[in-house]
Formats: sequence, C-alpha cells, structure tokens
Amino acid sequence: MDERPLSLQPQPGDSLDAALRIKRLSELRGQENVRNNLDILIAAARQREETLDHILLYGPPGLGKTTIAHIVANEMDVNLKVTSGPAIERAGDLAAILTNLRRGDILFIDEIHRLGRAVEEILYPAMEDFALDIVIGKGPSARSIRLKLPRFTVVGATTRLALMTAPLRARFGVVLRFDFYDLDAIQHIIRRAAELTQTPITPEGVEAIARRARGTPRVALRLFRRVRDYAQVRAGGAITAPVAAEALQLLAVDELGLDTLDRTILEAIIVKFGGGPVGLETIAASVSEESGTIMDVVEPYLLQLGFIERTPRGRMATPRAYEHLGLLYNRAPAADSGQSSLFDGNGDDVFAS
Repeated sequence: MDERPLSLQPQPGDSLDAALRIKRLSELRGQENVRNNLDILIAAARQREETLDHILLYGPPGLGKTTIAHIVANEMDVNLKVTSGPAIERAGDLAAILTNLRRGDILFIDEIHRLGRAVEEILYPAMEDFALDIVIGKGPSARSIRLKLPRFTVVGATTRLALMTAPLRARFGVVLRFDFYDLDAIQHIIRRAAELTQTPITPEGVEAIARRARGTPRVALRLFRRVRDYAQVRAGGAITAPVAAEALQLLAVDELGLDTLDRTILEAIIVKFGGGPVGLETIAASVSEESGTIMDVVEPYLLQLGFIERTPRGRMATPRAYEHLGLLYNRAPAADSGQSSLFDGNGDDVFAS
C-alpha cells in the first residue's frame, strides 16, 4: 500500500506523470458528468462536515480514474491511501490497512474487481458499518470481536464492472462512468502538458497529437512525451505539425491513432479469417496476444471508430476497417468458387475466404 501526501505543486522528486496530473476539480476538462456529480458531492460533504460516500469509478483504462481519486482527496483536504485489488491477497492485509485509517481518509482501491472473496467479506462491514470483525482463536473456543473504525471513504476503480460482485457494487453510494474524451479536451491536456514542461508547440502540433490520442489522456501524454523527445533531438525543441507527424510515424502510429497492435488485429480478422465472424480467443492466438489485452485495450477504440462489431458468433470487421487499411472487400461470390474475395487498393486479389 502507498500513502500519498497531499501537495498541489509539483515536487522535485515527482515523476513527469505525477507533475502533469491535475490537482483540482476545476482543472478537469471533459467528463462533465463525473465533474458535475463530484462537485455537488464534495460541496455537500464539506458543508455538513461529513465524510464522502463511497465512490465507484469505472470505464476503459487511461481515462483518469486514479487522477480523480487524488483530486477528491485534495478537495476534501484529507489523506489518500493507494492500493490495488491484486495487492490485497489476504483478509489480514486489508485489516491492517483499515486499522491505520483516520477519520475522513480516502482509501483508493484500483482494479477493485480483482479482490478475493475472503477480502470482500472483510470490506463489507467496514464500508457499511465502519467496523472490523475479527475472529480470535479456533474451534469451539473461537470468538468474534468487532472493532470500530473511523468514518472513511472507499474510492474503487475498475475497467470490468461486470466482474464485480453485486454485494460489493451495492455498497457504493456513487457510481460514475468514464467516457472517452473529445478532441477539445485532449487538446487542452496536451497544451497544459506543454506549458508545464516549457515545450514550444504550435496549435497544429497540438491537434496532430490529439487526433492520434484515441480519446485517452494517458495515450495523449505518452505521445506528447515521445514527440517532445523527437523534437528536442531532431527539430530544435519546437513541436509543429510536421514534426509531430514525423515522430508519430516513427512510432508507427497512424492518423487515427492506430498502432502496430491495432492494425495487426484488424489484418488478422480480415486476411486470416475473411473479415469474420471470429472468436476473441482465436484472434488472440493468431496474433500471440492475451485476450484480456485485446478486449480491454484494443477493442474499445476499434468499436468507437466503427472498425469492428461484436456479434453472437464473434468479431467482424466493418467496411470502414477495409477502407482504412486500403483493402476492398467484394461481398458478391467469386466466380465459379462460391467464395468472397479480398482485394487491395489496386484490385489485386490478396485473399480468398
């Protein structure tokens, strides 16, 4: 577990990610529903001098769930303690964390859907009654005692809401969903990063990076750092649209933000399996990638672009995916074969399903 001290200013030992992380709710761009709900929740709790209700944040990775936990702690002026579901292996681990909390503290549990069942059983009374039930002894002489805990707030984050048990979900008073950011919000994030790092950047350079950021702040900042490195070494330090395009081409990130893995998966569906439908596990095996990575990291953006669709029989590539890869799909049966053909942009047959 990690206890994070509160500081609104970047510290000398901070990583670049920590320095670029926003500290106040007013600085948040995008996620209007999340911002508006938290604004009311925090204002009401401060006026009544109460602790916040438990908050559950869910959505694709990289959209700012961890950042929101830091913002909530800063706005409430309380301590933030950070852990994750896989890190809490035994009920005793969670009990040790809970007994060290003070009134108003925020316990942030990332990947909360990966908590073990025994750990969840300890968390239920802690969240609902602010009490910790401990069994002392074994067999007939065993007895249970209840320790009172100070009122605290659990902020849980998950990318897989469906994997959380119903009793655990029910104990969160606030459930907020994160969506992908629009282009304006991503541009604001990149401009802010450039200001904090004192990197010269043109509006066209900002837009070139933002359009490839997949609507995800984590991706936007990662691309910004790589373009910043390229500009420093090859272009005198300033980021312009041509410089950004050259740097991102070097990273194999195309104009829509698709990287090598995205294109490999699309090509597997189209070339190896005739456009689908094909099962997720089959795709994963064909590209030597984990199915969880494909489902959680790759698929959401491809679905957002309309490049693939999920059907009861499996994943299928859409005409937009063929067009983006420069391939034309002839849906009519091929002559004398009863097969459909796949052509490249020049009309040459490259695959027959």
